Amino acid sequence: MDGLAGFPVFPPDFRFGVATAAYQVEGAVAAGGRGRSIWDTFAATPGRVHGGDTGEVACDHYHRYPEDIGLMRALGVDAYRFSIAWPRIQPEGSGPGLAAGLDFYSRLVDELLAADIEPFPTLYHWDLPQALEDRGGWRERDTAQRFADYAALVHRRLGDRVGHWTTLNEPYCTAFVGHAEGRHAPGTREGAGALRAAHHLLVAHGLAVTAMREQRHGDERFGITLNLNSVRPAGDDPADLAAARRQECLSNRVFTDPVLAGRHPEAEHETWGELTDFGFRRDGDLALASTPLDFLGVNNYFPEYVRAAPHEQPDPARRDAADIGAAKVHPEWAGATTMGWPVEPAGLGRVLRWLRAEYPGLPPIHVTENGTSGFDEPDEAGRVADPHRIGYLDGHLRAVREAIADGVDVRGYFCWSLLDNFEWAHGYRQRFGLVHVDYADQRRTPKDSFDWYRRAIRTARG
Repeated sequence: MDGLAGFPVFPPDFRFGVATAAYQVEGAVAAGGRGRSIWDTFAATPGRVHGGDTGEVACDHYHRYPEDIGLMRALGVDAYRFSIAWPRIQPEGSGPGLAAGLDFYSRLVDELLAADIEPFPTLYHWDLPQALEDRGGWRERDTAQRFADYAALVHRRLGDRVGHWTTLNEPYCTAFVGHAEGRHAPGTREGAGALRAAHHLLVAHGLAVTAMREQRHGDERFGITLNLNSVRPAGDDPADLAAARRQECLSNRVFTDPVLAGRHPEAEHETWGELTDFGFRRDGDLALASTPLDFLGVNNYFPEYVRAAPHEQPDPARRDAADIGAAKVHPEWAGATTMGWPVEPAGLGRVLRWLRAEYPGLPPIHVTENGTSGFDEPDEAGRVADPHRIGYLDGHLRAVREAIADGVDVRGYFCWSLLDNFEWAHGYRQRFGLVHVDYADQRRTPKDSFDWYRRAIRTARG
């Protein structure tokens, strides 16, 4: 495995990249007039983040991006997926863009292009301006219009040099992990509120794509990134089959059905009928959500095996939208990451084939995040050995190649992540990077997986 024995050759135009996100790597939270985000607020709240960690400094990518682009050049990637911090552009979530914020991303784009690395920006990776949250955030329809205005503003500045634009990253996490489970910002446990947020995120996506297309500079391509999992019942019991149907609705179809098919999931009333009458929907919203895509981003880390389970909160009036009467189980045969996630590369292949089978006219896919965690630290010689990551990436890249051989149109793969970084509520304990970051002095040390991925890219290109 480490020696890349039998590693497959990929199509000649296939992109290999790495990914990061603004709040996880940039730091410099007060630079250039940047406003406060919901993650600044969440991380500053005692008990929310492991160790009391915050993204105030993170990897200092805001100042060290030339060094990090140098690492990308050494790695040999074609593209860099990063996110733009909304509060760095509009501190209050509306109004004219800050010159300092726009200039930073303009410099980043120019330096990437000079290194022959394609910039692949995402407009929203969870850092909503706190001022908008104070007015209701994603629960309110107005936030969708504010997002479209922000997207158009950034696109006007960078669209002459950026060819691929992603509107949202993982709206599932924004809506359900943030507004139902409470593990992410804004940290609430809601029923109808989380479902309102999920819906308005898709309205925002459609409005933003429409606004950017109206002012397109050339052949830009527009997409959205969804985190999708292969969902299977833990057994043959009809209750487990029903639980898996509800879990697939929550994990996948609440977003894939509107975006890719212009419909709402058949199982939504079974899953959430006691929580809402969906009265927040308006005529024309499905048309916005299903605005044609030029590509679909797919983030995948693990499969889901589920069984039926009692609701955590018996009273529907107090139940959150993630409490659907299903419990995830960890198969005995599956390995586990340090996050506790099952390891099954075939699960990624199933997701890709499921998309092709379920949604005729599916746009090209980019696997926009895939990777694994660890507690990686240098040894006495300074080497960071991470064989668990090498094995994970090897298996999942092979699964992608097999899906391509089966006819799934996959155009790229972005490893999460270039750098160890602020892993949300897990703080700095969990490390996902190909490059180890010493947070005390910001020293970057490529891990064994960095060299493996470099060689895998060269091998894959034939």
